[in-house]
Amino acid sequence: MTIALETTRPIVGVRFYRVGKLYHFDASAYPEVRVGDRVIVETQRGSQLGEVVRFVEGAAPADGGYRGIERLANPRDLLMQQQWQAKELAAMIDCRERASQLRLHGVKIAKAEYNYDGSRLTFFYGCESDDKAETKSLLPDMQRKFPETHVELRQIGPRDVAKIIGGAGACGIEERCCSRFLTEFSPVSIKMAKEQGISLSPEEITGMCGRLRCCLVYEYEQYVEARKTLPRRGKRVGTPKGEGKVIDVNPLKETVFVVVGESRFEFGKDELQPLEELETLASKAGKPCDRRTGGGCDCGAHTKSN
Repeated sequence: MTIALETTRPIVGVRFYRVGKLYHFDASAYPEVRVGDRVIVETQRGSQLGEVVRFVEGAAPADGGYRGIERLANPRDLLMQQQWQAKELAAMIDCRERASQLRLHGVKIAKAEYNYDGSRLTFFYGCESDDKAETKSLLPDMQRKFPETHVELRQIGPRDVAKIIGGAGACGIEERCCSRFLTEFSPVSIKMAKEQGISLSPEEITGMCGRLRCCLVYEYEQYVEARKTLPRRGKRVGTPKGEGKVIDVNPLKETVFVVVGESRFEFGKDELQPLEELETLASKAGKPCDRRTGGGCDCGAHTKSN
C-alpha cells in the first residue's frame, strides 16, 4: 500500500506598504511566484495589491488556513494603482475640510487610501483622547462625496499617525524610526527607561507621537543582561584602590563607578570583589573577620588598599 505524503504548502509574506507589517498568504496556486512579484490578495479591507517580500519557512498553520493569492498583478493593475494613489491627497483634503466644518477638532485625518482599483477608499484618522472619536455625519458625507467607491473611516493610534505623517524624530534624526524601518510597535514601559538610567523627564522619553519613545526598547535587553553581572548601587566592593561603595554603573561597558575614600574611580567588573557576599560566606564557614574593629582578617573577603 502506498501512503501519499502531504506536501508543505508554500506560504509567502506580502507587504502592502514600504515599511509595513507582513501578512501571510498561501501561494500554492501560483508556484511560479517569486520574491519581488506583485500579487492581488483578498483581505479584510477588500482586494489589495501587495509585494511578495519573502517565503515563510515552517509557518504555523493559521486558524481556518491561510488565504490564497488570487492572481499575479499585471501592468494594468500597477497603472491603476498609480492613478488612484495620485487622487489620495485631494481626497484627504476634502475629508479634512468636512471634518473642520463639522467642528471635529479632536479628529486628525492622517491619510486617505484607495485600494489598487479604486473600489474602496479608507480615511485613517487619529484622536486626541484614547476614547473612540465622535465623527458625526463625516462618513455619510464622504460617501456622498465619493459615490462610486466604498468609503470607510478607520481610527488609528497616535503612533500610527506619527508613522504616516513622518518627519523628524524627537532625537533630531531626519526621519522617524517608525517611518523608516519599524514594521510593528513593541510595548514600551517606564521600567525600560529606569533600567537604562535615562532621565524620566517627558522631554527625554516622549516621542513626537506623545507616547514613550520606541527606541527605549532597542537596548533594554542588553542592559538587563549586563546588570545581572554587575553590583548594584550602594553595594560595598573591594577594588585595587581599596574598599569602596558603588555609586553608578555603566552596563554596556561592564564597568562601575566606585567611591574609595574621597576619590572616584571607574573599574571593570573583573577588578571587583563583592565584599558583602564574601563576608556572608566567611561567616557561614566560621572564619574570623575583624576588619570592622581594626584587627587582622583572614576571611579572604577583603583586598588591601594600594
